[in-house]
Amino acid sequence: MSSLYVDTPIPIEDMKLWFKGSAGLHKHHEAMQRLKALHIFSEEKGCYKMNATFLEQFRNALTGGGDSQSFGLATSTPDKHHVDIAFLDDYATKQWEAILHFMVGTTEGRPPCKGVLNLLGRSGLMTGGSDIPQGDNMDARDFANQMARHDFGVPKITHKGFQFLLQDINTQVWAFLLQYLNMAESLFMDLVEVLTFFFQLGSLELGNDYSSETLTPTQTHLLEDLKAYGIVYQRKRGSRRFYPTRLATTLTSGTPVMLGSHTNAAKIAATAVAARKTEEEEEDDHGFIVLETNYRLYAYTDSPLQIAVLNLFVHLRDRFPNMVTGVITRDSIRRALSKGITADQIITYLTAHAHTQMRKHTPILPLTVVDQIRLWEIEKNRLRPTASWLYSQFSRQQDFESTLQYASEMGVVLWSDQKKRLICVSSDGHQAVGNYVRKLINRHKEQQAQQAQSQQQPHHHHTTSVAS
Repeated sequence: MSSLYVDTPIPIEDMKLWFKGSAGLHKHHEAMQRLKALHIFSEEKGCYKMNATFLEQFRNALTGGGDSQSFGLATSTPDKHHVDIAFLDDYATKQWEAILHFMVGTTEGRPPCKGVLNLLGRSGLMTGGSDIPQGDNMDARDFANQMARHDFGVPKITHKGFQFLLQDINTQVWAFLLQYLNMAESLFMDLVEVLTFFFQLGSLELGNDYSSETLTPTQTHLLEDLKAYGIVYQRKRGSRRFYPTRLATTLTSGTPVMLGSHTNAAKIAATAVAARKTEEEEEDDHGFIVLETNYRLYAYTDSPLQIAVLNLFVHLRDRFPNMVTGVITRDSIRRALSKGITADQIITYLTAHAHTQMRKHTPILPLTVVDQIRLWEIEKNRLRPTASWLYSQFSRQQDFESTLQYASEMGVVLWSDQKKRLICVSSDGHQAVGNYVRKLINRHKEQQAQQAQSQQQPHHHHTTSVAS
């Protein structure tokens, strides 16, 4: 980037001064080797020179010059149905939280569309529904029911899905978009156009409306899908303008997204106030869980989403206007473990959302509770089912020992019993061990046949006379 607006070749020695230490110079050397291999930079007379075409197009992309409309094409006429930032924040929150609510199994709001369900299944955030035929007018609930009818089971959150819930919104959105990129090819979409539109969204200004008339067919289709995620707002299908929401404008800025529950629109509109909060005040917002040594839990929140997440591993008992109470039990933890959620994930979530008063202690969580959660996980995982094959009924000890030695050399023996002549091998080794056993059986049959044949042959008796 430092060389982008340098019109003359840059001496190599001068460019090295931009980097500190041997590690920086090493990274610089590796980067320049790759850039030269791509013909973006060339080396001439001890200087580096950027490719003129690449230089011009890169400048246009950053400044919005040329015909690429890298920063979007703002509409020239005012919108009769103009919406403000508070509306966009509320819309983005409703759309995004609808997805998260569906993941944790609550019925809060409308369920997401079938495209979102498909993405959840393909990304591994939920089980089922990745390869099921879909009707164009199918409701999300019908689609979920169809997943169950096709033996995909009722969609439920996975280990990866719970880890997804622990991440900040920016990371969650990018996870969705990256999965969309993986699916784009199967949807016959141009990957370059999709990626270009993603970065274009990150450079748009919140609260402004932009024209959709200059979008390519691929980007128009992409716009429809992004509406379901709450990344963009469009009043109706086919509208000539769209609005980026805060989920879009923070894609490339690195600024954390501050979205609250849509049940409290005042929290969403107060973005400027939230930006001025001190770190301690922010901790108060994010830390709402108090956990006692007797496994009782108090959560100071009225967010249906946060309560639904807690319900995955806590037995909730009482609910008040701004607080819920519950207790962590063996059954509640085992229920979470059965969904693929790990003990470490539960502990991480409790630590990340611990109340400020709990953060004053070291460790933050009671050790008795942490250790017990891990013990419950160990208890559940002490027996692990493994696909295997059992070999039994060896008539000869020699055959048993020979087969056991052969399987052991292959490293496929899971268990064996010398007295009962039993060998349990993994599925990977079943074919090879089975072939070996069949060879032993055929060898015995051949030996038995030879013995039977030798017994059937007549015996010749020779007499000897002794002369007197």
